[in-house]
Amino acid sequence: MTHQNIRMADFRKAKLLYVFNVFFDVNKSGTIEKKDFELAIENICRTRGWADTDPKSTQTKDVLLRVWEGLRAKADTDKDQQVSQDEWIRMWDDFKKNPESVLEWQNLYKDFIFDHVDSSGDGTIDLEEFTTVFTGYGLSAEECGQAYDKFTSNKTVEVDRPVFAKLWQEFFTSEDPNAPGNFIFGKTTFQ
Repeated sequence: MTHQNIRMADFRKAKLLYVFNVFFDVNKSGTIEKKDFELAIENICRTRGWADTDPKSTQTKDVLLRVWEGLRAKADTDKDQQVSQDEWIRMWDDFKKNPESVLEWQNLYKDFIFDHVDSSGDGTIDLEEFTTVFTGYGLSAEECGQAYDKFTSNKTVEVDRPVFAKLWQEFFTSEDPNAPGNFIFGKTTFQ
């Protein structure tokens, strides 16, 4: 394996671990477990101002718990009710080998993220919506703006659901550091 191939593989692994650590391992235990999804549901509903009885709160809970069950069923190979970083990486490596065989939970999560960011419900993700969501995950508004410019080709590409789906697949499969999909989670550098 050449030095460049090692660097590319490290780049993809860094992206995958970024998503693992920031968006999935909510309680920072080092693994993904059901409790992480319960905490994510609480955080999302609280920041959106949805009461427990709000239909959007109920829908968020239903979708994210289905995502957890699908993720656990696919990635938790040792059946300990947790997904480790190694299990996470192996699962996405399997996906990279056959990205056309998207699992139900992956589509649910992709659609959930799109709808979560598209808070206006107009079917596209604009800079303000993107920045609002991802600054909530600890990124600066400046980095969000830079990431948005990268995956929208300096705001020349409208990010609707089909475009987002293409960018999503690119994030999880590409080893090209310049691929536009690398930036859909707001981060501009991975180390």
